[in-house]
This record gives sequence, structure tokens and C-alpha cells, in this order.
Amino acid sequence: MADERVAALKEPIDVAEYLFKRLHEVGVRSVHGVPGDYNLVALDYLPDCGLKWVGSVNELNAAYAADGYARVSKFAALITTFGVGELSAINGVAGSFSEHIPVVHIVGCPSTISQRDGMLLHHTLGNGDFNVFANMSAQISCEVAKLNNPAEIANQIDHALKTCWLRSQPIYIMLPTDMVQSKIEGARLATPIDMSEPENDPEAEDFVVAEVLKNLKEAKHPVILVDACAIRHRVVEEVHQLVDKTNLPVFVTPMGKGAVDENHPNFGGVYAGSGSHPAQAKEIIESSDLLLTIGALKSDFNTAGFSYRTSQLNSIDFHSTHCIVRYSTYPGVSMRGVLRKVIDQVDPSTLSAQPSPVVENEVEENLDDSPTITQAWFWPRVGEFMIPKDVIITETGTANFGIWDTRFPEGVTALSQVLWGSIGWSVGAAQGAALAAKDAGNGRRTILFVGDGSFQLTAQELSTMIRHKLNPIIFLICNDGFTIERFIHGMEAEYNDIHTWKNKDLVKVFGGEDTCKTFTIKTKDELNELLADEDFQAAQTLQFVELYMPKEDAPRALVMTAEASARNNAKLE
Repeated sequence: MADERVAALKEPIDVAEYLFKRLHEVGVRSVHGVPGDYNLVALDYLPDCGLKWVGSVNELNAAYAADGYARVSKFAALITTFGVGELSAINGVAGSFSEHIPVVHIVGCPSTISQRDGMLLHHTLGNGDFNVFANMSAQISCEVAKLNNPAEIANQIDHALKTCWLRSQPIYIMLPTDMVQSKIEGARLATPIDMSEPENDPEAEDFVVAEVLKNLKEAKHPVILVDACAIRHRVVEEVHQLVDKTNLPVFVTPMGKGAVDENHPNFGGVYAGSGSHPAQAKEIIESSDLLLTIGALKSDFNTAGFSYRTSQLNSIDFHSTHCIVRYSTYPGVSMRGVLRKVIDQVDPSTLSAQPSPVVENEVEENLDDSPTITQAWFWPRVGEFMIPKDVIITETGTANFGIWDTRFPEGVTALSQVLWGSIGWSVGAAQGAALAAKDAGNGRRTILFVGDGSFQLTAQELSTMIRHKLNPIIFLICNDGFTIERFIHGMEAEYNDIHTWKNKDLVKVFGGEDTCKTFTIKTKDELNELLADEDFQAAQTLQFVELYMPKEDAPRALVMTAEASARNNAKLE
């Protein structure tokens, strides 16, 4: 029967080749992961499909790197082996699920025969259950595809990839060893996967559009607030068209940073409740009688400890799967179609548009007489160092909160993990982001800001950056431990301390002594001199900067959010 099936194929192709050519089709050029005996034969197919094997130092870092790669290139692939490998990656994949990042997780697994017979194999729990790990990953995947039947595999792959794109979340593909070289129909590759979004029901969409237009016309102080899912679900172009057409003031949340050109005259800064910058942003948003939110994710850290003071009665929320007009929810009406019709139909002359506050990098305002580098001075200062189209990665903690006070140049892509908040994520993500920029060949600089505590969790990924000749600028903030945890609880607690490393020496340890540059910066003058250096600005090689700041200094937004988090943790009911 199998021979008859293969004979009926127009263009027989191996499953692994089909899968990897589809990955290349959707934009993947480098594949992250760690080799294991259940995926080795599949890995042999990568070069002939136009894909480069990255090879991270462990699966967790590989998952973080795939996450960063997808945020820059829009799609990523991760390959691990059954059980031990995939479980090491699961935290990173869960972060991608939480934050709406399209990552394809391919797991090489025992053959279908071994699974059928319940064989006692290595990397299993020894109980004959070969679905247990897939069941775990089902909770953090928008699609699970077990490639067990050659007659179904091509459909499964195409459907899973489309789902990954439309949902902007990870998918899990289980690839048995005996399916890797099984033949399926290759003629399908001549037709690209249809990634187009389903159209909204016209009647429902038109009703929502009419409601939006009516509320806009009646409002005296309407404003726009852009959040993470505007980026994740690819409506940034519509956002800018809406701002240009309506001339309304526009703000971003911390997770939405980078979604709006921060040099646009209508850009008013970061709104995060009590953590807003500039301070006028909070006043304008919370006094508005109509707030248009686009892609909102109102998590605790994204709202500076749930410190929003806005009313749903005055809000219209646009989401990827529904829209909410005041207290009425319209399921199945996605934001893209609604936004496009609003842009086409709105009459700017009928709108009341107030001016936006001026947003600047407030370097002089935060300058003191001390040579010490303070958080308040540092973040506006590095804002002046950034150039258009930089890729900026900030670790959850000090850097993530400090960047709120940095005004970006045009075209900056900002990566942060505000919702999932896994310590150490940024180092792997920076590797993936830098690789995505290199694969695109666009010369974009990649700049990472990470604390010394976070760095210790994933420092090995520095080795992968050196191996692939990536050129990130790494600012390692040395302030003696886990600053964000100190401000939540235990300023002097031993559990928030770390052992002091000679961090920049790791560049030498990992083989970058002859190709990379390292710096130790302890004063404002030293930092100013470094940032003004043309070779440093050019970022032609990996540059590692040990940057020293006081232990008990933190960005103002971190202090406020940490206090709110401590209060939430202490609540009894």
C-alpha cells in the first residue's frame, strides 16, 4: 500500500525537505536548537533547503533566541529532541506563547513503530507514554501536529504554519524518526501557503466602524494608546495611517514601545499609569473622554502595577479576535478590517484633536555633579546614542523599566519580555535578534541592556554570538545582583545577591579575544567618551561593556511598579 501511495505522487519529496522548504518560504533563514539522536537525520536536510543551523549551547537559550529572531524577522524555528530537549526549551516557548510570538517548535521523536509498541527507550518516562510531552506543550501551543501519517503530513504542516502566523503564537510539530524520509507530495510547494487573514463579517464590521466613527465625532478629547498586540498582529502600518489621518495624540505602553515612530509630532510618550513618561501623558490619557486602545495587554508590569485610571465607559478596544466599544463586545470582528475602514471613512475636520506633550531625552535634566552613572541619567543618555532602525533588547528588570524614559529614533525595533518576564531571556533573544538582522542583510545594529544577575542565567549564549560572528553591543549593568527583586522584597537579603564575575573576561573564555572588544565603564565621562567613539558607534564586531551603577539605584518606574507588586503579593483576598 505504501508503494502504491508513493507511486501516485506527482513530485515525491521527503517530509523533512518539505517542512524545511515551507519554513524558508515563510522567511526563516536560520534554525535554532540543539542536536539529539531523534532529530539528527532531519538536521541533514537544512543546508539543501536554504537554512542555516545555529546550534545554541542549550535548549532554553535556543528557545529564547528563536523568540528574539521571530520578533525581528516575523517567524522563527526551533528544533529539539524528544523529552529532555523539549522540556529544557519549554520555558522559552511558553514565553513566546504568552507574548504572542510565532515560533515553530519541531521535536524529533522516536519512530511511530517504537511509539506503537510502547518501547522502553531513553529520553522517555519509562511508562510507554509517548504523548506526555506533546500534551504538556499543547498548553503553550496554538496547534499541535503529530506527523504520523504520510497521507496527512503535508496538510498538517501547511495548516500549522498558517495557524502559527494568524495566531502569532508557537506551534508544536512532532516529527518521528521514520517519517523524516517518508515521501509526500512535493508539487504542493509550487503554491505558497495562503497566510491571509479571514475577512470580518461585513455587517458586523460595518456596525463596529459606525460606532467608532460616532464616538470619535462626539468626543472632545480623544486619544490613541498602542500596545504590544498591535506589533504582534501586524497593524503598525494601520496605526500610523490612523494617526496621520486623525491627527490625534498617540501614546504607547511599555510593551508597545517601538510600535509608533517616536519622532512623530503626535507622539506623546509612554503611558503606564503612575509610571508614565512624560508626566503629562498620564494626565492626558486619564482625562480623555475617548480612549482608543490598539492591541492592549494590561498586565501588572505593563501598567506599573495596575495603576491605570481609565474607564471602560470611555474606551474602544481593538484586538486581533474582537473589538470592544465601551461595554459592548463584538467577537470575531478583528481590528485590521475595522481600522482600515475607520481610516478610509473618518472625517478629520469633525474631530477635536489636542496637542501631544513634547518627548525628549532628558539628559541635562537628570545630570548631577557626581561622576557616578545613575539610572535617571543613563537611559536618556543612551537614547541620544541610538540611531534609526536599531534593534534594542532590554532584560526584564532594571533595563526594561529604564527604557521607558528613552525616546527612540525612527524605525527602532524594541524587544522586551514584560508579560512573561523570564530572567535571562534577553541574552538569548539578543543572539536571535542579531542573527535575524544579519540574515536580512540590512546592517541594523543590535543593542542589549542586561543586568549582571540576569546575565548569569544565560551567559553561555555569548559563545553562540561569537561563533556566528554577530556584532551586538552589550551593555552589562553591574549593580551587584537582582535589583528588581530587591525593590520588591529583600533589599539586603542574601537571596538577591550574586557572586561577582569578571564578566568581560567571558569574551576571551568563549573564544572572542581576537575579534571582539571589551570595555569597563564606571563614570559619566567614560561613558560619554565611549558613546562618542566612531568605531564603537559603527558596531563592526561584538562589543561588551561592563557598566557600573550603584546597587540601590533603580529607574523610577521600577521603584513604583515593584512597590505595587509587593502590595499585590501581600494581599490576602
